[in-house]
Amino acid sequence: MLELAREIKQIVDNTAKYPDWSDRDDIKAQLKMDIIVKLHQYGYPPITQDDVYKNVLEQAENFKKNR
Repeated sequence: MLELAREIKQIVDNTAKYPDWSDRDDIKAQLKMDIIVKLHQYGYPPITQDDVYKNVLEQAENFKKNR
């Protein structure tokens, strides 16, 4: 799980390098797809991937606001 968390953090960090990433639907869609692919690689159950994506996106947006 730690390796998965590190890889998801790397995906979010790469996405967050764009200043307006949280306002652009195309970037958020790519982030969602990258997270879903990474979760699938680790055998994560697909039924809850939307919830995981929402949690990751919320945490990333909060981090950006409180930086």
